[in-house]
Amino acid sequence: MTTHVKVLGTLFIVFGAFYVLLAFGSSMLLGFLAALVGARGGDDAAIGASVLGLAGAGFFVFWLCVGIPGIITGIGLLKFRRWARIMGIVLSAIRLIQFPFGTILGAYGLWVLFNKETETLFSDPTPPTPPTRA
Repeated sequence: MTTHVKVLGTLFIVFGAFYVLLAFGSSMLLGFLAALVGARGGDDAAIGASVLGLAGAGFFVFWLCVGIPGIITGIGLLKFRRWARIMGIVLSAIRLIQFPFGTILGAYGLWVLFNKETETLFSDPTPPTPPTRA
């Protein structure tokens, strides 16, 4: 199960990084659109630019709040921290509603983190060492 925990940690980091990139991308896109709308001039354009700018800021904060906990949890899982297992269970349960990829990651995460062997990995005070090959 050590390999599954490491794969899950890596997947949490990858998905979290994707959401962080989505945060910056959506913010830049909506900021660019706000600039285009604002350049047209007029009262309606100013309101539209403001709404687009606020939406960009809102999306930025939302996607960061989705992505950063996944990255932190992934790093914790790779280091076999006890808190990361609990946080991974919570995030996996939340991701079940993000069809289709989040559902797959959430189901895999719950399967890995609720496994009895995984529980023992996270209950030991020292992290497991990978077997050496002769």
